[in-house]
Amino acid sequence: MDGEGLSFLGRKLGSSFVTRVVTIAPADSRPYVESEWRDALVVVECGEVDLECRAGGHRRFGRGAVLSLTGLGLRALHNTGLEPVVLVAVSRRAGGDGEIG
Repeated sequence: MDGEGLSFLGRKLGSSFVTRVVTIAPADSRPYVESEWRDALVVVECGEVDLECRAGGHRRFGRGAVLSLTGLGLRALHNTGLEPVVLVAVSRRAGGDGEIG
């Protein structure tokens, strides 16, 4: 690793895992739907994502941040930057044992 943080892009994970890439365009937002993020480890691969809580607070996370977005009371994910935000979510495949193969 080169000190830039964890990255799942271009990595082969075992068959027990599912990888999903979510891109948020500059000046765009994505409503938070908890079921989309359940059981997922999320890495910010590019850009900075602002997480908006239902209570109105915001927190910004940049490249290399590792997140779990479940149970946080979120309303939306925002990209206020000039480059796309790329998030990679890795979760266990249904019925998988979670071991890397």
